[in-house]
Amino acid sequence: MGRHRCDMLAHEAGRNVLMPRLRRGFTLVEVLIALAVLGVLSVIGLPALMGSLNNSRVRSVAETLQNGLRRAQSEAILRSRQTAFVLTDAAPGLSAVPAANGKNWYAQTLPLVASEAIDSTFFVQGGSFGSDTTGVTITGPTVICFNSIGRLVANPSTGLGVACTVPAGVPARYLYDVTRSGANRTLELQVSQSGQIRMCDKSRGGVSATKPDGC
Repeated sequence: MGRHRCDMLAHEAGRNVLMPRLRRGFTLVEVLIALAVLGVLSVIGLPALMGSLNNSRVRSVAETLQNGLRRAQSEAILRSRQTAFVLTDAAPGLSAVPAANGKNWYAQTLPLVASEAIDSTFFVQGGSFGSDTTGVTITGPTVICFNSIGRLVANPSTGLGVACTVPAGVPARYLYDVTRSGANRTLELQVSQSGQIRMCDKSRGGVSATKPDGC
């Protein structure tokens, strides 16, 4: 019994010695070191994270712009009449006032003759570039017109206060640049006179076999 009693006491003593180690938490020094490491990682990773977010906003606006242009073009072909794509700061709607670098867009068909009455059937579709437009700049024509075969066409009497013209130069095309401060890429929408609509990345340099998304 005496020996058994001693073994039990020794076991309890060893347990009491080990328990504080198992319950030991972080020391102040360890917490400060962990915070310092997190701070360094944040400083290193934050610029990359913000750059990625800004690039994402540029991409979102560029894709919305591309979809709007294609909708105006396809509607011109479908309805067999000229259709205008318009940037505006007003609510998208029939004959909304065009505005450069507009936060919204819309498409509407145009009268065949100046005397033709414009009604609600002329409106095709409109939309917003959304909250992603914060800090994003769209540089390009305010209004462009597509004809019944989807080509760019001149029209001095759009009824929108802005005339449509045909791009000059070789190749003949209109360009929309979509940029944002803090983004490391500029996306460009190219609308050729023949009606081809293409998005490219100006940060990739010129287009080539290895860089098909270049400008």
